[in-house]
Amino acid sequence: MKKLLIIVILLSVAGASFAQRNKKPKKPVKAPVVKQKEEAPKDVSQPRTVVVTAAFNPSLKTTPKINFSAAAPSPDSVLPVLTYNVPAQNLFFAYQSAPLKPLAANIDTAIHWQNKNFVKAGYGNFTTPYLQTGLSFGDGVHSILNVNGLYTSSNGTKLSQDFSRLNLEALGIFSDSSNKNEWSGKLFLKQSTQYQYGYQPDTLKFSKDDLRQQFTTFGGKVGIRNKTVNDAGISYSPSLSLNMFNDNRDGKETNFIIDAPFSKSFGKIFSFNLGLTADITSYKSDSGSVNNNLYSLTPALQFKTPNFKLIAGITPTWDNSTLSMLPNFSAEVKITNEKLILQLGYIGYFNKNTYQSLAEINPWLSQPHSFLNTKVLEQYAGFKGSAGDHFTYNAKVSYLQFTNQPLFVNDSLTGKSFTVLNEGQMKDIRLHGEIGYTVQEKFSFIAGASINQYSGLQYNKEAWGLVPLEINGSLRWVVMKGVMVKSDLFFWDGAHYRTKQLTSGKLDPAIDLNAGLEFTLVKNLNFWAQFNNLFNNQYQRWHQYPVLGFNVLLGVVYSF
Repeated sequence: MKKLLIIVILLSVAGASFAQRNKKPKKPVKAPVVKQKEEAPKDVSQPRTVVVTAAFNPSLKTTPKINFSAAAPSPDSVLPVLTYNVPAQNLFFAYQSAPLKPLAANIDTAIHWQNKNFVKAGYGNFTTPYLQTGLSFGDGVHSILNVNGLYTSSNGTKLSQDFSRLNLEALGIFSDSSNKNEWSGKLFLKQSTQYQYGYQPDTLKFSKDDLRQQFTTFGGKVGIRNKTVNDAGISYSPSLSLNMFNDNRDGKETNFIIDAPFSKSFGKIFSFNLGLTADITSYKSDSGSVNNNLYSLTPALQFKTPNFKLIAGITPTWDNSTLSMLPNFSAEVKITNEKLILQLGYIGYFNKNTYQSLAEINPWLSQPHSFLNTKVLEQYAGFKGSAGDHFTYNAKVSYLQFTNQPLFVNDSLTGKSFTVLNEGQMKDIRLHGEIGYTVQEKFSFIAGASINQYSGLQYNKEAWGLVPLEINGSLRWVVMKGVMVKSDLFFWDGAHYRTKQLTSGKLDPAIDLNAGLEFTLVKNLNFWAQFNNLFNNQYQRWHQYPVLGFNVLLGVVYSF
């Protein structure tokens, strides 16, 4: 009971204390006392509120940027130095090895080379058949073989004004297993038949066998060259050739040539060139036999930079045991970013005179009895270059000195054959120029001119048979797909000739304009037409030998 009483007392005290703490004290009032309405007690605890400072705007985190450090560009006056690596490329067509080595495009090895063959046939006035063919064999990568053939003939209006031409050629190029060396071989047969119809007076009677002049040449050539410079910095291209030439009058000539050029480079600027040439000729006829040999060494030092090239050397040459020291100095200077190149030089060389080389110049000459090779000393200056992407030009002025220059005069009886005279000393001031304009493979125009001023002859009054002025031009234009037109122009001033009275005469100037057309008939079959000597000008290149007049040929070309 005591414990219960104590608990009740404590609860009563706690309740009174709690009520006393929460009871709000009354404000004092002044008399008279007016009883105020009692207000309800207020909650003194802190309220919960939300303060909005801005509308919600979702965004991505800013991405960090890469900080580039760009190099300043080179000034305009600084030309970049470009280094080109020319790879060994596949062979896509037959070609002769050349000293120039232009930058080649990379060839896709996935493209398979396909052989291209054609047969071209036609016929024209003057009873002129025309047949030409070209055949190709090989894979174009390790081997290629081209076979070409040509035959044509004509019968003129004059008695025995007939001729025929036959050319056969096989050219092969083969690479060895290492693809570092390239072998080349060539076999050819040439035969030309013409008649000495230029006799005077016309009342003379000759049989056709007496007038026939027939030349046959059979020969071959084999050579090897390295495609790329070897580890020792040596380039080489030796070759060996043999020609056998004969006529229908028991004249026979054998020509054997060894040519072995080498080059050793010392860094990128200097190189040393050395060549050995042996040209051995044996000629036999009813009048006797003649040996004509020419040997030469060509040592030279070459200095080459991107804008300057210099070749300096001396060429010792033995002309039938007679030694001559010939100069070999030339220089090229590039100006205005290779758009203009200046040329200077003082060089010497020999022109080998053989029965074959003389017959190629004048097919109506009589059998020679002796041969003298022509020594030439040439000093020249000129320039070449390009303007824009399509126009090229080349101009040169030369001062030449000839020793034993061959000249051609009519025989003193009928004039139907020509005799070779050798001029001991002769000088020539020559101006030569060329221009060209080319647009891809659609249009090309090439023209050239040569002016010769002969003087200082020692034994002859004039330079018999040599042309003082010659101009030529060639145009090729693909008008549209499958249609091509072409044209050729030849003009020269008449050469001097010697009359039967041993006086001097001069031929009239000559002009010869040719035009041609070719277009596609059906796939692989084209039609072609050729018009020669459009002005019907029966000019004379050689005295007493007028050419054929206007002639036309029509035919087709089948390619496969």
